[in-house]
Amino acid sequence: MFIIELTLKNTPIPLSVQRKSAEEADATYQEIVEAMRSGGSNLLELTCDRQIEKKLAVLSDSIAAVSVYEKSSASSSGRTPGFFAMAE
Repeated sequence: MFIIELTLKNTPIPLSVQRKSAEEADATYQEIVEAMRSGGSNLLELTCDRQIEKKLAVLSDSIAAVSVYEKSSASSSGRTPGFFAMAE
């Protein structure tokens, strides 16, 4: 399972959706990056592969960062990989 995590401007809590394969995760990542590059305020709607009822809609100009990583049961440190993991 792959996690696509969005960090929004002026919001401390990231939003995330999950994809089953690396290809699907990469396609979603590219969709988000293209929406960010467009410069406009486009509505971006995402769904989660794991929790079917989970839906997410954000304005593309509100996204500060996007991260993709593989969910691993081996990581027992309690920390998720991401942008703030290096700030220790």
